Amino acid sequence: MQRSLKWLAVLTSIGMLLVLLGGALVTKTESGMGCGKSWPLCNGELVPTDITPELIIELAHRLVSGAIGFMVLILSIWTWRKIGHIRETKFLALTSLFFLILQALIGAAAVVWGQSDFVLALHFGISLISFAAVLLLTLLIFEVDKKFAAEKLIIDKRMRKHIIGVSLYSYAVVYTGALVRHVNASLVCRDWPLCINGSFALPANMYEWVQMGHRAAAGLIFIWIGYITYLAIKHYKDQKVIYWGWIISFILVSLQVAAGALVVLTRLNLYIALAHAFFISCLFGVLSYFILLSSRSRKNELAVSVMEKEKNDESAIPSITSIP
Repeated sequence: MQRSLKWLAVLTSIGMLLVLLGGALVTKTESGMGCGKSWPLCNGELVPTDITPELIIELAHRLVSGAIGFMVLILSIWTWRKIGHIRETKFLALTSLFFLILQALIGAAAVVWGQSDFVLALHFGISLISFAAVLLLTLLIFEVDKKFAAEKLIIDKRMRKHIIGVSLYSYAVVYTGALVRHVNASLVCRDWPLCINGSFALPANMYEWVQMGHRAAAGLIFIWIGYITYLAIKHYKDQKVIYWGWIISFILVSLQVAAGALVVLTRLNLYIALAHAFFISCLFGVLSYFILLSSRSRKNELAVSVMEKEKNDESAIPSITSIP
């Protein structure tokens, strides 16, 4: 594979991660209206004159998103031409472009017309899908699937169900986390893990429900990934990509939970809050790769079944002996 394509893929993946963190920074610093109700210009000016910290953050996010958007477009076209024979390539190329454009349109609409917090919470999740698609394209370019012998990998039905289930559920966790930020419910509960430690009362208002709902969702995915990791350690020692992949996933979800707790305990420290977004982005990327492996596994399982059937059919045909 051309070195220049690999470099572009790596830089685009890193750039998409920066777009995710930049969006989280805009939300956490309440800089969404830093450029006023103007898009793509800032306060209707090509070169802003009234410079504020909010304007710098919002404008930087727009510029980075625009630049990465062009990189995603180039990467999609290039991979389509170079590795379009790989069955996932075209789907991932279209997905990365579609969801990147969609998140840009939602961001623009939020600036110009305004959007409800429940719609804005989708913004991070949509960007996350685009990031995952770009990351998977990068892995295909580097032929990581071949290094892990993905063409021979077979994952049992129970593990495949866990992979699909926890991946879909992780998106719900992402949405609830984004909703916490957008409704300004990050510090509505002063303690952790309970809203008020020592009190088991139900949430008293919508903000507490959003905050505690996200904590409950995060707690469940922590337990779920912990259980899947146990299954991987017990049954997949000979398949290192599954074995180590779930160990890495458990480490990431543990860091995610710890960062979430520290966000509350440090009263919304910005660096910890951005780390919180970083860990969930990495986790979603790993889960997305598991989905790709799961789809490969299903194909491999069918191929093995066909080969075994053909072998059994051949053995069932009586041999023809020569007549003396």
